[in-house]
Amino acid sequence: MLHGDVSAGFEPVAHQLQAQLGKTRGGAAVCVYHRGRCVVDLWGGIKDEHGAPWQRDTMAVSYSTTKGVVSTALHVLADRGQLDYDAPVARYWPEFAQAGKARITVRDVLAHKAGLFNIRDLIDDARHMLDWDYMVEALAAAVPAPVPAGATAYQALTYGFVVGELIRRISGKPVPRFLADELATPLGLDGLYIGAPASELHRAARLIGSPARRPRTDRGEATFAAERRRRQRVFGAAERVLRLLGHPVDFERAAAALAPRGISSFDFSSDEALQASIPAANGLFTARSLARMYATLAAGGTLDGVRLLSPATVARATEIQSQGYDQVTIFKMRWRLGYHRVGSLRGVPPRAFGHFGWGGSGAWGDPASELALGFVVNTGSGTPIGDLRILRLNTAALACARRASSS
Repeated sequence: MLHGDVSAGFEPVAHQLQAQLGKTRGGAAVCVYHRGRCVVDLWGGIKDEHGAPWQRDTMAVSYSTTKGVVSTALHVLADRGQLDYDAPVARYWPEFAQAGKARITVRDVLAHKAGLFNIRDLIDDARHMLDWDYMVEALAAAVPAPVPAGATAYQALTYGFVVGELIRRISGKPVPRFLADELATPLGLDGLYIGAPASELHRAARLIGSPARRPRTDRGEATFAAERRRRQRVFGAAERVLRLLGHPVDFERAAAALAPRGISSFDFSSDEALQASIPAANGLFTARSLARMYATLAAGGTLDGVRLLSPATVARATEIQSQGYDQVTIFKMRWRLGYHRVGSLRGVPPRAFGHFGWGGSGAWGDPASELALGFVVNTGSGTPIGDLRILRLNTAALACARRASSS
């Protein structure tokens, strides 16, 4: 059963969410803004293994959707003239210049050209991601991998620590505080956390069906090992076929970026993980907050009289930086500065930008259609950048906006 509101003309979004909830054990929420107005605000399903219902204020961990939020926070500093995209990262973080990284620019990091994707060799246990100082010291000392000219390599987990440390060095505030002061409070957002306070954890949805939340019995370990071997065989075969077709794919590189040791037992929805700051992966959001933030960007940086960014900064932040295949995701991501292209089942809106995440979440804005969408969910896996659920919601929302504009 769905709860919330939907404006006339946007009912297909509600129908799509209802259909999705009918096929899963978990819950979800979707919010859509059109022409600066909230036209869809819906939620339903359950928020944890105990069957507690998803509420209006429920938040869900949203994996890589987090990158779009922390990138927006960094753009606030660029808008104020405190950050130059083309300056070396080391200008703001001197220790970063180690190991041949002195010339890596902020733009390189935001466009996934810095060569710092390999988290598997950076840390020996995923739990190190809970320790901010450990991660930034490891990244300062890291040796970048070469990224060919014109190519990109998605920094799936390292990205947020570099961007977050830039925010901390320039503003003097850690990411959770900066987010609260500069995004959530000015825009009146009801749930936008990277490092949530303990007082808000009762609102958090917990992942359902995640391997990290299953008891690790001996039989379970054997099952996990068998699943890993099966995936390796499938990926190996797929890699050989794609290379024969001329596709530059390397699943070993993808694994190095996406799967540090111990990641299968790392529960991103645990209290411990949600209170840490992992700005590439552990954002705790409502769909409503994500949609409102992107609606502000889609409107040129100002919504309801609140100016977040100037139109010029939004234009610079959303300019496409690369056209080729990403070496980690194996897709043509059309990277902007912290955002990627937005897909649907009926094409790619050329001016739309946002970020999707593992598990199915995602959020984006489109200046052309004056549309923004946020989607959060607590069940599913998909790809590192979303799955069919958000593509179907995007398709429905875009079609509704086109009909509204033509009427």
